[in-house]
Amino acid sequence: MFSLKASRCAIALTNMSLRTNMSSTATDSVIFESVNKTGIVTLNRPKTLNALDLPMVNEIYPKLRNWETQKKLVIIKGAGEKAFCAGGDVRAVTDAAKKGERLGEDFFREEYKLNRLIGNYSIPYVAFIDGITMGGGLGLSVHGQYRVATERTMIAMPETQIGLFPDVGGTNFLPRLPGNLGLYLGLTGQRLKGKDVLKSGIATHFVQSSKLPELQTLLTRTENPTEVYNLLNKFNDPSGEFSLQENMKQITYCFAAATIEEIFERLEKDESEWAKKTTQTLHKMSPGSLKITLRALQRGSQLDLTQCLQMEYRLACRALVNKDFIEGVRALLIDKDNTPKWDPATLKDVTDEYIESYFKKLPADNELKF
Repeated sequence: MFSLKASRCAIALTNMSLRTNMSSTATDSVIFESVNKTGIVTLNRPKTLNALDLPMVNEIYPKLRNWETQKKLVIIKGAGEKAFCAGGDVRAVTDAAKKGERLGEDFFREEYKLNRLIGNYSIPYVAFIDGITMGGGLGLSVHGQYRVATERTMIAMPETQIGLFPDVGGTNFLPRLPGNLGLYLGLTGQRLKGKDVLKSGIATHFVQSSKLPELQTLLTRTENPTEVYNLLNKFNDPSGEFSLQENMKQITYCFAAATIEEIFERLEKDESEWAKKTTQTLHKMSPGSLKITLRALQRGSQLDLTQCLQMEYRLACRALVNKDFIEGVRALLIDKDNTPKWDPATLKDVTDEYIESYFKKLPADNELKF
């Protein structure tokens, strides 16, 4: 994404009068700006692809609460040109879990509260998902009213690869994507890029990254939700085809199966190159995560966002005390040997009792409350 310096220059050049109406506050991790009646949040950790941590969540939440009654529009974006937000800082979370510390529980609780706030925001919320947008980055964007993708956008929910599950409201938005696409994305961690993010329904608009400074400037001049809607539509370029379109019938059929074992059976009977690659991908994932994820997405299709986040918090707390999440982060992000030793090791070993143990209510004092 364009740098903060560049975006400020663009604003100054196109609208000199904004200088007297602009104010900003900054920390190491998040920058907050007020331009006319617009609040702008910039995730400011470009060296870590704007990864989200607990201090950032604790800064963003109260600011959004205040702006909801003070502003007419909020824009959120990432610093640098590589990422909007590459996800939550799972390494810090699992490091704390190994020490018996509560960082993970605290992080998930506050992150999910922020996700719910965005999902119920009463004024237009525009996320510029320019660059890498994974995991927690989708939680900061997909529940908002508008998500603007660019040619640099790359989204994924790769949690099953690290022994987790698609959280941050993933159990709410993924099963609502057309044709079981969300189950495919949530189980495989498949990446979508550029206009595919719009075609999938995850983004609401597609705009070339070079036009984002102009779009931001014009958005700060809007006075009401109708103007925001019309302006975004004016910049939107929906042309082109969905790269997965030729596989959608297969995705719809294979991922309609009631169990992971049946998904594998349908893929094996398909015998296409796509099916073979999908099978290979699924075999790399945590067997426990696959089964927990499928059940969570199936249940999430019948729940609202608040209920999904409460369910996810139970799952996340159980993941912090079981082995696969810590092992997945070790194998993928710490030692980077890509040879995780999953426990349970096979789909057959993942019993229904094991799955349901994740979904059980927490002690009353520990449940996620809003």
